[in-house]
Amino acid sequence: MSHNETTPLSRRTLVTAVSAGAAASLIGRGSVSTARADGHEGGEAYSMTRGYADGPFGQVHYQDVSPSNPKGLPLILLHQAPMTLRQFDSILAPLAERGVRSISIDTPGFGQSAPPDFVPTVEDYATAIPAVLDHLGLEQVDLLGHHTGAMIATSVALQFPDRINNLIINGPFPMTDEERAGFLARNKTGERDFVHEHDGTHVQNSFLGRYRMYGEGVDPKLITRYTAEKFIGLGPFWYGHHAAFQYNHNVDLPKIKHRTLLLTNTGDQIYENAKWAKKMRPDLDYVAIEGGGVDIVDQMPEEWSDVVVGFLHG
Repeated sequence: MSHNETTPLSRRTLVTAVSAGAAASLIGRGSVSTARADGHEGGEAYSMTRGYADGPFGQVHYQDVSPSNPKGLPLILLHQAPMTLRQFDSILAPLAERGVRSISIDTPGFGQSAPPDFVPTVEDYATAIPAVLDHLGLEQVDLLGHHTGAMIATSVALQFPDRINNLIINGPFPMTDEERAGFLARNKTGERDFVHEHDGTHVQNSFLGRYRMYGEGVDPKLITRYTAEKFIGLGPFWYGHHAAFQYNHNVDLPKIKHRTLLLTNTGDQIYENAKWAKKMRPDLDYVAIEGGGVDIVDQMPEEWSDVVVGFLHG
């Protein structure tokens, strides 16, 4: 069983944020508030459909945003952990204006997607993506993942190569054994052993940590949404990073045979890992956007969209 709702949208009816690169957020059902780096209103009308596909662990929640005249294949968007498909709110309109139909997916256990009943791996998460494609009648798509989503996207391309045309790995993550051990140790203390305090200070501490991570130009309203996304998932929020840190991109990056873009930004916390990935695969396209941080999609939505669409339609 699945449920869909479709609502026509136009940039002329959108609420534009006051400051460049500010927070973008879905408001209620069927309306969208979006921010552009230049604050400009007007542009391509598009429709939004939200629904559920029957996946291997239960229903998988997705959001399908399509311009009036889409160009090329739909682009699947896979978010970082511990977030939801709302990570891509701020680039829904920019992608539509550039002719791209985007389909963002809640990773199983995050947002409104059903969780696995076991501790999943990246490879497990990847098996949920074809369910959405089948539900929407899509034989082949382009695929982009950010951070944890980038690991999942890589595994999707390797497990289901015929379903993927272009691949964008936004945040490639090869690492040394020492780095892996450090990430897993911090995941245990910061996420697996997380304590929900009676006075609610765990929420404030999560907010402050995320606030500091954002960097310059931080909007507390946006960080509030990030913090809420961490806790609203239907599964344990530590599953995502645990899977990402267990996953060995060093092994899978050399196996990629698709036309691929390694995408990063110079302020990303794993920028050095992306540079290593470039050395591992000099045959793949590579772009490093100047500046930004782990939240590059919200910080530089227009620049990010230019790079993504430039690759897809190049």
